[in-house]
Amino acid sequence: MFNRPFDNQTNLRVRIETEAKLYIQEKIKLGDFFLIWSYILDFENFQNPFAERKQAIAKWRNLASVDIEETALLLANAQFFVSLGIKAKDALHVACAIEGKADYFLSTDDKLLKKLATQAQIIAINPVDFIKVLEHDY
Repeated sequence: MFNRPFDNQTNLRVRIETEAKLYIQEKIKLGDFFLIWSYILDFENFQNPFAERKQAIAKWRNLASVDIEETALLLANAQFFVSLGIKAKDALHVACAIEGKADYFLSTDDKLLKKLATQAQIIAINPVDFIKVLEHDY
């Protein structure tokens, strides 16, 4: 989700998801939402070939309220998600969110969200739909 603002913004859906992401990030900066960071985010960001993106994403680590490291339990939980047909890196992201006691796992990946809909450990949701949920709660 961190990369969404860097995606091609000519697609309306991408622009709307970018706006939702930026709104959520502003709420994190204000302390209204809490960000969970993880070793898998560090790993993926380290592999980012675009220096500007890498630096912009790395700054979010400092705003995280929790930083999740790898544990045997986390890896076992990730393996459960792999058994649902989820890619290993995505499974690690989800397992880290659960380990960090996140209420929501936000993603713009429709295939991932569909696969996560069958489990009950965390609410997986698109950032646009997340904002709709928030507005409904207020």
